[in-house]
Order: sequence, then structure tokens, then C-alpha cells
Amino acid sequence: MGAANRLAELASPGHTGKTRGGEANIERILDAALAVFAMDGFAGARIDAIAERAGLSKPNLLYYFRTKADLYLAVLRRTLDMWLVPLAEMDTQSDPVAALTGYVTRKLEYARDFPEASRLFAMEVMRGAPILHTILENDLKRLVTSRAALLAQWMDAGHLPRRDPKHLLFLIWATTQHYADFAAQVKALTGQSLDDPGFFGEARRAVLLAVLGRS
Repeated sequence: MGAANRLAELASPGHTGKTRGGEANIERILDAALAVFAMDGFAGARIDAIAERAGLSKPNLLYYFRTKADLYLAVLRRTLDMWLVPLAEMDTQSDPVAALTGYVTRKLEYARDFPEASRLFAMEVMRGAPILHTILENDLKRLVTSRAALLAQWMDAGHLPRRDPKHLLFLIWATTQHYADFAAQVKALTGQSLDDPGFFGEARRAVLLAVLGRS
């Protein structure tokens, strides 16, 4: 399911944007909103600026999202959904090492390809998650609880080094998202970024060594 469909409940009643054109407009709006929110923050961002960047009129934008808060939540939710899909795909049929290797790899790819989304999400959480609070305490908590139980099963079976499974997930999030949230610092200290395939490979091996005890 695409991000536009997953965000349909945030659109105005009766205007869910389920047509192909509607979904494309929603994605354009979300891309534009991400850029504006990342630059100006929630308080400084203006709907007019987002509409202009998306190439739409303000009334057209408001056809899909009634308020700036709805749009801000949609941008954050799209990022969270993107991050959680590979986590949700891990199940009892997965090979533990392959599953975590794939998860780490995709999280680093997201850090490389969507750094603005990661930084905006981090700013929201550092503000105390006033917009995302309910989602974090419900949707995210349920998924993390279930995947922590799965990780614990794999540890009990000897497939993974034993450690607290929730802290293992926090470790993965912190290390992978660091390359997006602190990209300027990484660049200043190493002269490189995840855009360089060689550096991406080095980062991947380092994170896997921390997560699995091997790269």
C-alpha cells in the first residue's frame, strides 16, 4: 500500500485522493511540505509556501489536508511508516541474521536517501513528540513489543547474541539515523557521506558488527 493510501484518513472527508491523480497530488504535497517544514519548522512553515512548492493552489492543497497540523502529521507518519515496514516484515519464518542484516541495510538506505525526513522526525521527538505522541504510544509501541518478543525468541534459540531486545532496536535506530541526523558532523569528521558506496559499506559493516557481533 502506498503512502498516499495509508494517509487517506488525514485528508478532508469525502476527498481521500484514492484516484491515481489524487495520490500523485498527495505525494507532491508531502514532498513539498517535508522540504518547507525541515527548513522553517512547524511554527514557521506556511501553507502558501508549501502549495507553491508543490505547484498547486492553496485551496487545492486544502482539498487534501484541512490544516497545517494535519499536513505535518502526514509528513511525519509517512516517515514512520517507511521505517516500520521492514521491521513489520520480520516474522517467525524469517532467518534471524538475514532479517536483521536486511533491516539495518534498509535503515541506512533511508538515512542516505531521505535525510530531511529523518531530521524532521528527530526534531519532533526532541520537542517531546507533541504531534506524534499518540502514535508512538499506540501503533509504534505495539509493533516494537511484538518484534522485541520475536528477537527474544531468536536469542533464546541461540541465533543472536543475548541482550535486551528493545535496546537492540534502539541501537539500530540510533546508529543508522545518526548518518542522516548528524550528516554535517559525519562529513566534517570523515570527509564522506553515505552517498559514497565505499563509505556506505563501511557504515553497514560497523553497524552489523554492533548488532550481530559480526559484519
